[in-house]
Amino acid sequence: MPHQLLVPTPAGPGLAPRYRDRPAAVPRNPYLRLFVLPGTRAFTAGNLIARLPSGMFGISGVIMISAAYDSYALAGSVAATGLVSGAVAAPWVARLVDRRGQARIAVPAAALAAAGQVLLALCVLGRTPAWALFAAVALTGTAPNAGGMSRARWAHLLRGDPAALHTANSFEQAVDELCFMLGPVLAAVVCSAFFPEAGTLLAAALLLAGVLLFTAQRSTEPPVAPRTSAGSPLSAPGMVPLLAVFLATGAIFGSMEVTALAFVDGPAAGPVLALQAAGSCAAGLLYGRARRTAGLAVCLAAMTLVMTAPLLAARTGSLAALAAGLLVAGMATAPTMVTGMGLVQRLVPPDRLNEGMTLAVTALLAGVAAGAALGGWTADHTPDPALGFVLPVAAAALALALCAATGVGRRGAVRT
Repeated sequence: MPHQLLVPTPAGPGLAPRYRDRPAAVPRNPYLRLFVLPGTRAFTAGNLIARLPSGMFGISGVIMISAAYDSYALAGSVAATGLVSGAVAAPWVARLVDRRGQARIAVPAAALAAAGQVLLALCVLGRTPAWALFAAVALTGTAPNAGGMSRARWAHLLRGDPAALHTANSFEQAVDELCFMLGPVLAAVVCSAFFPEAGTLLAAALLLAGVLLFTAQRSTEPPVAPRTSAGSPLSAPGMVPLLAVFLATGAIFGSMEVTALAFVDGPAAGPVLALQAAGSCAAGLLYGRARRTAGLAVCLAAMTLVMTAPLLAARTGSLAALAAGLLVAGMATAPTMVTGMGLVQRLVPPDRLNEGMTLAVTALLAGVAAGAALGGWTADHTPDPALGFVLPVAAAALALALCAATGVGRRGAVRT
């Protein structure tokens, strides 16, 4: 019996012959083949709009709060509060998505998060006391994990076809990197071209509009899976060690960003940092075409190696060398994240998929926050800013050690 691919039909998912049985109608490019499936273009477009604000809210908030209150400390504290709020609320929102469906939960959750961002902008415009800013930003934590919901749709549509699912996961990681490249640039341009609060207001509008467009595509929405377990995804074998690896991996990104900003210290910092995301995006697309995926331990070993590139480049004192080093360093990011998210999809039961992926993102963001804090302390207390580039290497080595010690990475290699 030939391999088959699930294709949505009016009565639900149906079986259709694999693409190779219709070579004249289906493109050979594995990424283009994904979008032959009905409804995939529409939900991807809506999801892209919904995810773009994730790269906008942080810099928009810092710009508008620092401009109004003349305090980067306050702006940073408010931004950190938003991250903590998301870390607390996001897994609960994801659990409701698993239990009630994407459309029923994501729309009101996005509406509440967008309202919180608008309220935050109004508080800044009115120069309210600082406590009001913290109260407003706490509402924004209900923003649904748009990337996780998109990956859940691919997992549903492509179940039984690990090759196509690997390509889809690689595409989703490339989209993540694209949003974090374009989001900050768009936010900075809008805030400077119009008024400081414009970036936050635009991001809130994009979030709500994107979620509405995404959830309107009901034909590709995965059905609510019957409850197969009473416990949390944390009870799945291997999930806790994997989250520890995600935590250490997040510290790589947080420490790298702050260290690079402190090293460059100027308007060139944004474009230089964007090269790391560009390297990750390109590597992710190439990884999606691979005939065989690497294990998580292999990816982390590669990441530990390439993270030495910015360290060596910074020792030269050359900005061009650092830019090239960051480009190289980014090339291990997407393969690592694709492999890690693929592991989450295999470890957690289907009725907990959104919650499991959201827990992984939460662990990653917690690591980013910890890495950023450590990177900031190092930048302030060491005479040579290049020393901070030791931190991403150390964090990558820690992630690799955790992976090897727990054996979770051995579940990562999948023949496609």
